[in-house]
Parts: sequence; C-alpha cells; structure tokens
Amino acid sequence: MADREKILKYFRAGGDEELAAKLLDLCEGAKRSRKYKLSDFLDPHSLNVAEIIAANFDRIKMETNGGFLNPERAKVAFVSEDFYGQPDYAIDAYKVEWDKRYYTLGHQDILGAFMGLGFKRDILGDIVFIPEGAQFVADKSFNSYILSNLTQIGAATVQLINIPKSELQEKEEQVKIISATVAAMRLDAVAAAGYGASRSRMADEIKGQNVKVNWKEAKNAAQTIGEGDIISYRGRGRVEVAEVRGTTKKGRISITLKRYI
Repeated sequence: MADREKILKYFRAGGDEELAAKLLDLCEGAKRSRKYKLSDFLDPHSLNVAEIIAANFDRIKMETNGGFLNPERAKVAFVSEDFYGQPDYAIDAYKVEWDKRYYTLGHQDILGAFMGLGFKRDILGDIVFIPEGAQFVADKSFNSYILSNLTQIGAATVQLINIPKSELQEKEEQVKIISATVAAMRLDAVAAAGYGASRSRMADEIKGQNVKVNWKEAKNAAQTIGEGDIISYRGRGRVEVAEVRGTTKKGRISITLKRYI
C-alpha cells in the first residue's frame, strides 16, 4: 500500500492536501474492492494530482472520461488491474437551446444558473457552445433534478433535453496571438497584457479571487509567471504564456501569449 502520510505531506505545501486525501481514499477503495472508484469532475490541475497519486499504487491504473473528445474537465476512474470490465462514468449529456434573437448567453451564465440551483462545480463537466445553443455534461445522479429545474438561464427561458454522448461536439476555440513586453514576469503584468486591461484592474481581480494560475487560485498580484503557465480570468477565458523571448534594449521582457476566447 502507498505511504499515505508521505503523499499528503508532498501535497500539503501546495495547498492540495484535502484534494489528495479524497483521491487517496478512492485509490485505496479501488485496491480493496479490486474494482474501480470514480471521482467527481476534476479540472486539469486536479487531474495532475490524481495522476501522481495513481502512480504511487501498484496494480491501479488511472483512466479518464469527460464525455467530450479532449475535455478540459473529466472524471477519473482508479481501476484495479483485477477488474476486467469497463468503468461506468455515470455521465449524462445535454443540449440547451434559447431564443438567440433576444438573448446572448455565455459560459458564466450557464455555470451561474447551475450554482443558483445549489449544485457544486464538481458535478458539471465542460460546457461547449454550438450553433443551436450549448452542450454540457453532468453527473448522472442529478439528471431528474437538472431536467426539472434548469428552465431559465439569466432572463432567457431555455429548452433542455438529454442527448446521446455520441452527439457531443468538440470544442472549437478561437486563439489570439499577443506579442507584448512587461517590466517583470508578475501575474498582474502578464495578465494585463493578455486581457487588455490595466495592471491595477488585474490586481483588483486577483485580490477578488477571480484569477487562477494553472487552475489554482492565484496567490497574489506579484506571483511569478513562467513559460507554459495558464492564466484564467473568470468569464474572460484563458491566456497561455507561449514563449518568453528575452529582454529588450530597454530592459523589458518580451513575451508571446495565446488568448483562448
């Protein structure tokens, strides 16, 4: 059996001890039952934590499923090598439509409607917009409640139906390449360049817990950002630090950013 305390100590410094403990419980449960145990929907950072934990267990493999092809959020199955079936990820798929002549809805509107129904974020997977409206996936155990109660998003009356998972469409993201210079690789400076905002505005958003780095809540405006880091700003998409190109003659740092819209 993996050394539980050693694993928890590893994740304690980064603030992931509670998440690691839940995932360890699942791993240990899969090993005892010789079957599999499922997580809730996890973001990319949490999926990385799950991968590290699974690597500490003999005869346990980690599989993922988020309904969509190449999902951002997915459920993890910790599967015993003694289990020869296929895990049931308990995921239902939905299509939601509204009158686009009068209402424009975004990711935050749909997510906000879910939270307004009392759901936690971890029962909901990706939300993907399509020409007719949007598709999303959620934990199967909440199916009846979702169909009965998700009748309005913002001011828009919506029509919601279950669809086969085979009808889920791949997310099409628009990418904007941004070339910028910053005085330092601080979060507020890099985020300001990526989102076209002032540093003071970004500092306020970071303080208001509206900004994440690599899917973890940002520490502070002065947090150091490096190549490959992902910044997400609530309701405004993600910015990836694609390249740190070097220092200009004036001593500023030249960077290339990818803004996912």
